[in-house]
Amino acid sequence: MTDIAASSPHSGSARLGVMLMLLGMVMFSLNDVLGKWLVSTYSVGQLMLIRSLAALVVLMPFFWRMGWRRLIDVDRPKLHILRTTLFAIEASGFYFAVAYMPLADTMTYWLAAPIYVAALSPLMLGEKVGWRRWTAIIVGFVGVLIALSPSKDTFTLPALIALAGSMAFGLAMVLGRSLRTTPDTTLVFWQVAGAAILAGIWCLADPAGWTPVKPLDFGLLSLLGIVAMSAHMLVNRSLKLADAATVVPLQYTMLLWAVVFGWIFFGDAPRTAMLVGAGFIVASGLFIFFREQQLKRRAG
Repeated sequence: MTDIAASSPHSGSARLGVMLMLLGMVMFSLNDVLGKWLVSTYSVGQLMLIRSLAALVVLMPFFWRMGWRRLIDVDRPKLHILRTTLFAIEASGFYFAVAYMPLADTMTYWLAAPIYVAALSPLMLGEKVGWRRWTAIIVGFVGVLIALSPSKDTFTLPALIALAGSMAFGLAMVLGRSLRTTPDTTLVFWQVAGAAILAGIWCLADPAGWTPVKPLDFGLLSLLGIVAMSAHMLVNRSLKLADAATVVPLQYTMLLWAVVFGWIFFGDAPRTAMLVGAGFIVASGLFIFFREQQLKRRAG
């Protein structure tokens, strides 16, 4: 049985999908390390602007091929604008939080996004959520509280911004479900272009916050957008090669890399409360995901 499975083409595709997903998670994590290092010198608005413009340049051939009219002339433009704004808030919140918090702590809040999606789906999309998933959602929120560890020492502005940013991410994901018929290229265009516009407005409103960019740093700031887009492409390709149930749980390896890279590059030792809270969040997220996969198979 094992030998037959290993020799099948589907098995080979699945293995490649797993490798691409793992590589994508490493790239995302290294990108976060680079962002944390750069945001210590440059403002969040400046970082977001250069990062987004670089991503637009890289993606220009895809946009050109699709046609600008199809990118801009979309159904439900207000929903696109809201989703774009939420993603800009999410990314800005991440870079602000990671400038003051350990990488692993920040990543823990973002891993809770699937829990927010599950909690918001019944309210915003009318999806039915049974008692099992509601239990997992509650467990996930308990994990967030444990990781946050509310006290005068840990209930800080960066922690609150991280929590708000991760919630904005979850809300944007819910809105993405409402735009399922929109081509991925259009969604990416609105997301990246919107972030560039909002970051540009931010920089114009606070010209004193602009720091002259060194040539090397300009390349590194641009690399943030390019690496992120490349990692997204690896993840998308992974989902096409392997079942979601096989590769999606591997996204939680980002927490492992956040702990390792945070310790190596910044000397951050993980807090016990963060590790315990992360355990609750990961367990909750995995249960919600596999439960949804099970219900989809039954419905099919």
